[in-house]
Amino acid sequence: MHYLSEEHIFLFLVQVFLLLGLARGLGQIFTRFKQPALTAEILVGIFLGPTILGRFAPGLHDAIFPSDMVQQNMLETVAWLGVLFLLLEMGLEMDFLAAWRQRGDALKIAVSDIIIPMVVAFFPALLIPDRFLADTSQRLIFALFMAAAMTISAMPVAARSLHDLRLSKTDLGFLIMSALSVNDIIGWLIFTLVLAMSIKPEMGVMSNLLIMAGTIVFTAICLTAGRIGASAVIGRMKKRNMPEPASSLTFICLLGLACGAITSKIGIHALFGFFIAGIMAGQSTALSQRTRQIISQMVYAIFVPLFFANIGLKIDFLTGFNLWLVLLVTIIGIGGRFLGAWLGVLLTKIGKANQLSIAIAHTPGGAMEIVVGIIALENGVITEPIFVAIVFGAVASSVILGPWLAYSIKRRPQISVLEFFSRTAIIASLKANNRENAIEELAELAAEHESISQAEQLKEAVLERERAKGTAMEEGIAVPHARTNLIKKPLVIIGRSAKGIEWDSPDGKPAQLIYLILTPQNEDESQVQILGHIARLMSDPAMRNELYNAADGLAIWNIVHQAFGEKVVSKRT
Repeated sequence: MHYLSEEHIFLFLVQVFLLLGLARGLGQIFTRFKQPALTAEILVGIFLGPTILGRFAPGLHDAIFPSDMVQQNMLETVAWLGVLFLLLEMGLEMDFLAAWRQRGDALKIAVSDIIIPMVVAFFPALLIPDRFLADTSQRLIFALFMAAAMTISAMPVAARSLHDLRLSKTDLGFLIMSALSVNDIIGWLIFTLVLAMSIKPEMGVMSNLLIMAGTIVFTAICLTAGRIGASAVIGRMKKRNMPEPASSLTFICLLGLACGAITSKIGIHALFGFFIAGIMAGQSTALSQRTRQIISQMVYAIFVPLFFANIGLKIDFLTGFNLWLVLLVTIIGIGGRFLGAWLGVLLTKIGKANQLSIAIAHTPGGAMEIVVGIIALENGVITEPIFVAIVFGAVASSVILGPWLAYSIKRRPQISVLEFFSRTAIIASLKANNRENAIEELAELAAEHESISQAEQLKEAVLERERAKGTAMEEGIAVPHARTNLIKKPLVIIGRSAKGIEWDSPDGKPAQLIYLILTPQNEDESQVQILGHIARLMSDPAMRNELYNAADGLAIWNIVHQAFGEKVVSKRT
């Protein structure tokens, strides 16, 4: 029996201090340059692991990271907690109900982005030389794994890029995240089934069919009855005023543990159970955006950096590096996902302006691609050179996403946003004290401004979009919007609330400045640019304070006119 000594605990604390401190520090630097923190976290592991420190200072490396199994298992356990919570948090970020409501376009894009990348990856994987395979007799399973791994996109990376480009609240951002949600559910389901077959190759066809049936039934139950039950529990905790986010976090963790145990018993990886548990809990409207943000920050601040830094401690990336493999995996990964999403978009009625952006947003493999790779490596499905190639491909796809997506937005023709505002379309003091009444008040002014008799129809269109995905931003800003056939050209109505209105914002602050954005049903260009301009303008604290303290509607109009007028001039020059 092994017992932990003081030396074990001391070294463990030193290891966590170094990995977490360096990963978070370097990650902040990378983030400032619009690069994913994932890259920094892996680089820290590579530097402290056998690739750099172990090669050039082996004595120091062995002193900090000894080969003692008890010591290694301590860090490994914490690292695996990291990946379990990463999948749980990723499930929380998925809006399954919103994706279901968008199932027409989102489903077409997601299914295409599953089938095409699998085909693109499967056949080249069959031709990879034997020396790169863990078991040459399992070439078909290996090819299926590569096909499944190349389908899973990095939702967190895409979400971060959409946020940085002020697209997360637009219909474009909503559709992208809905399609990615469906893609990841199907992709993880396929991957876990392939992994189950590869771990137990001696199992017959009937056993594999039972595992597949059990997984599908479990998933269906969780996304129907389980989702309703989890929502009811979280709602009841809120009604009883139980401490938050502690109560919700405890319940979500217990749900993840239970689902992980069930999926493990079925014969697939526990990670899938944590992922599904996150989706179940994430659908509860009682789970506030503030609570979600706190859970996400905890996971990404502590657990995730330790997991990805720990990867570099296990593998010598120089020994395992093969340029041919890296190029192959990177090209088929990025190319397959781009082609799949692009063809999926062509099956929809989405305007040409958004087609390229949607396809680009599906290209990153990111953290999820690395997670499936490390699971496959530890279960003997792939070799180290294949895993190293997957890591490089995932990092490359994450690094290029931001600039590539920004290019697709900037290539659009610029429009004069100021023409969609009006001096008479401002309510300096909203009477409403809740979100629905505020939208009704703004919709009535919009109907009056455009001489439209169907104010109630305008209101319902905005509320329907609001129920699908909240439009609160941070720092007291909300941007409710809708597309409607009732108007001929875009219109922005500004409302200001002195006390603020609860809008379920990520930072928990009530909305004081509300921009109601109405655009024609079949117009793709204006909404993206209007929301982008507003988000950039409202990111300036001085501008927010000017609008908060403006004396009346005319003062608000003068501030907006000057701000957007300068913006338009700068674009033209």
